[in-house]
Amino acid sequence: MRVLHQEADFDEFAIGADALSTKWDGKDDYDYDLPAGKYAARGFQVAPMKIGAETTTTDAAAAGAISVRIKLVANPLENNERPTVDICAGFDDDDVYLQTIDGLPLVTVAKRQDAKSVSVAAGRDNKSVIVFLSNGTNVRQLEVSGITKMMAFDCGSFELK
Repeated sequence: MRVLHQEADFDEFAIGADALSTKWDGKDDYDYDLPAGKYAARGFQVAPMKIGAETTTTDAAAAGAISVRIKLVANPLENNERPTVDICAGFDDDDVYLQTIDGLPLVTVAKRQDAKSVSVAAGRDNKSVIVFLSNGTNVRQLEVSGITKMMAFDCGSFELK
């Protein structure tokens, strides 16, 4: 429906006694009013990630897969195991970013430049991901570490009237 905060700082939220909060105006990403009904909110706290030096190869076989499964930090407010999330790479006119498999953007990793396709692969010990950006001739490769320090949270459902 809508991304309320992306790569946001804490000062973009209201700080409550036991949570950060934000407001939603009932609109989608295209500024259209959404119909009354039940909606759910979720998100990820993205820890500082380190983006490694870029390498380039002409080996088209260097490209990765559509997505990788990452085990995240357990949320201390929920009594559960460490959750997993499927991460993939996406791009727009300007940037390449990591996102959840269903399209929730998480963190920008590079400028798109001339990339025509992107893919990911699990990095060392499944504690990082490698992002591949291909322009059809060359493949740029970046390793993003710190990805397993992300925390998922589920805000539950609420009703828009």
